[in-house]
Amino acid sequence: MQDSKRDIEGRTLNDERVKRSPVSLIDFEDVYLSYNGKVLFNDLSFKVGKGEKVILAGRSGIGKSTLFSLILGFVTPERGMVFFDGEPVDEKNVWQIRRRVAFIDQDVSIGRGRVNEWFDFVLSLKANSSLRRDERGLRESFEYFELEGDILEKDINELSGGERQRIAVVTSIILGRKVFLLDEVTASLDGHMKEKLAWFFCSRSDWTVVVISHDSVWLENPNVKVFDLEGKRWKQ
Repeated sequence: MQDSKRDIEGRTLNDERVKRSPVSLIDFEDVYLSYNGKVLFNDLSFKVGKGEKVILAGRSGIGKSTLFSLILGFVTPERGMVFFDGEPVDEKNVWQIRRRVAFIDQDVSIGRGRVNEWFDFVLSLKANSSLRRDERGLRESFEYFELEGDILEKDINELSGGERQRIAVVTSIILGRKVFLLDEVTASLDGHMKEKLAWFFCSRSDWTVVVISHDSVWLENPNVKVFDLEGKRWKQ
């Protein structure tokens, strides 16, 4: 993997930054990326519009999770560009991007101590200094995701995988995130809760949601679009 930024014609970018009109929120343009001699993406191009709900389809090992790393700036494409809200994903704006995005995966880590202390810690961070703890919103989120009120006093190490995932979702809500990258987020949930969580994310018209999942529950929502990474095309 190369560290230098290049435009879609392979030219190295210097001081002048390439920009795009923010007609889409996430924009991959002719992205090429390899790892350990294996080509993951070759001239990959697609866009995710603001408010869209998208599932990334493809066999295991094709690079779906790596796609999230590209959006968050943890990995740099060897050729091509990734844009977020019209700006190139690079070292100059990557922290601003990460503050706008909630990334939740199946092996979510939410720290140590009691659940209540976790929420206090998150809100104490400098990046979240403008936010205040919304007890009513917290209570309503707990009720929707069927988390018992006394869970705030539980030690995080005592939580099940499904409880951790739901706590991570609630955390992203109280932080006001509107862009979500979800990697097998329903893996530890029962069928009933999978449906509730999928409906919850898909029903918010102002949220942009990109999902990696083998659960068909996401496809039950008519608002969901499917992008086939292997065929590099949208499925009908």
